[in-house]
Amino acid sequence: MAHHYPLTLSWSGNTLADPYGRDAVAGAEGKTPISVSSAAEYAGNALRWNPEDLLGTALATCHMLTFLALCAKARVEILGYDDPAESVLDTVDKVTSITEIHLNPTIRVAPGTSVEKVVELFGKAHKYCFVANSIKTKVLMRPTVVEG
Repeated sequence: MAHHYPLTLSWSGNTLADPYGRDAVAGAEGKTPISVSSAAEYAGNALRWNPEDLLGTALATCHMLTFLALCAKARVEILGYDDPAESVLDTVDKVTSITEIHLNPTIRVAPGTSVEKVVELFGKAHKYCFVANSIKTKVLMRPTVVEG
């Protein structure tokens, strides 16, 4: 069964202005709007979310939520998850794309938790993460598991 998630993106300005503005607002019904722009390297506003940020955030969030669901189902006690993820934008053969997304979470577990089981479930989450299944970008996963 398909689920639909409508969103809005609103920009106004003049593309003949030099430079023209890249700031816009993204939203969805009932949700707090977010300020978006292009990356600063592309004449955008460094204080706003850009597509590079958002794609990495979408993958990191989906992967984390899938991982937590798998851990809950397997009765593996996770106490914290902090991921300094990174998107890598590169140009290869004159085509610019997010070529890699790095997931580097520190996963805090209850004392006595099997590190091997946590790492197994972390890897398995990638298989079930719908964002990972929707992109062609290489995803590098380097979890660190700590007790306490």
